[in-house]
Amino acid sequence: MNAAVIGASGYSGEELVRLLSRHPDVTLAAVTSRSLVGQALANVMPGLRHLVGDLKFTNSDPAELAQNDDLDVFFLALPHGVATEFAKPLHAAGKTVIDLSADFRLNSATRYAEYYGHPHPAPELLAAAPYVLPELADDSWKSANLIACPGCYPTSIQLPLVPLLKAGLISTEGIVINSYSGVSGAGRKVAEDFIYCERNESMKGYGMPKHRHLSEIEEQLEKAAFTDVIVQFNPHLAPMSRGISTTIVVKAKSSLEEIYIAWNKAYADKPFVSVLKSGTFPDTRMVTQTNRADMAAVYDPRTGNFVINSVIDNITKGASGQAVQIMNLKFGFDETAGLL
Repeated sequence: MNAAVIGASGYSGEELVRLLSRHPDVTLAAVTSRSLVGQALANVMPGLRHLVGDLKFTNSDPAELAQNDDLDVFFLALPHGVATEFAKPLHAAGKTVIDLSADFRLNSATRYAEYYGHPHPAPELLAAAPYVLPELADDSWKSANLIACPGCYPTSIQLPLVPLLKAGLISTEGIVINSYSGVSGAGRKVAEDFIYCERNESMKGYGMPKHRHLSEIEEQLEKAAFTDVIVQFNPHLAPMSRGISTTIVVKAKSSLEEIYIAWNKAYADKPFVSVLKSGTFPDTRMVTQTNRADMAAVYDPRTGNFVINSVIDNITKGASGQAVQIMNLKFGFDETAGLL
C-alpha cells in the first residue's frame, strides 16, 4: 500500500516519515511540503537518509493529489483550517485520510468556532469523520475514509479517565488536570517562548483557562460519562523536547482496587497501554519515541481524591504514532506494525 504525508516539514510530519519509511506493509510514496518542494528528504532529514532513498518533497496540490490513483492513504500533518483544504477533495475522491489536525475532532461546529476563533471550514463533513482513539473506539469507525486523530493532551487524559467515567467510579465534578508538554508540542516555529534560553531550566503555564484542547477533552469525557463534564485544564510548557506528563485529581466514588480492575479490563489486550502498580509514578523518558502510554493511580484518604498520572510521547502516541496505529487497524495490519 502506498502512503502520502501531506505537510511533512513539521515535527509530526517528520515523525510520520520516520515511521512509514520502515513500515513492513507500506511504501512511503509521496511527501509534500510547500516550503521544501524539490528538495531531497535525505538532505532535509539526514537522520533518515538510510530509509527515504531518493524521495523528494513535492508540491501540495489538493486536486492533483485526489486524482493520483497510485496513493492509497493520506496523512494530513497540517495546521487546523489548512487540513480541510485537502480533506475535502481527498474524501470526495474516496481516499483514506487520517487527519492529525483539529479540524474534525469535534462533533460541534459551534464548539469549534468558539475555541478556534473562526467558523468550521467544512461542517458538512463532521458527521463523516469519526474520532478515533484506538484503545477506546469501537470497530464501527473502520468503514470511514476520513478519520480524526486525537490531540496529544486529550490522549493522555482520556486513556486513564474514560474507562473510569464509563464505570461510574469517579465523580464528574471538580476534575483538575495539570499537563506538562515538551516544547515540540508547539510545532516547529520560531517564537521567543520556545527558544533554548527561554525554556531550558524553566517551566511555565499557558493557554489557561480555556486551551483549545479543552473542547476536545470535555466533549469526549461527556460521551463517556453520559452527562456534562467540566474540567479545570492547566497546560504547561516543560523544559524537554518531547513527552507529556499529566496529573489528574478527581473525587473518588469507589476503591483504588476498582480503579485498577476497570483499567486492567479495558486495556488487557491493548499493546500500547501499560497499567503500572499504585505508587509507581510514570516517567516520560520511559515512553519517549514510542507509541506507548503508562498510567498509575494513588488514593489520598485525607482529601478523598484519586491522583492519577499518565505519560505519553506527544509526537508519537500523541500524534504520528497514533495515526499509524489507526492505519494498521483500518487495513488489517498488525496493530503494532512499524511502532514501538
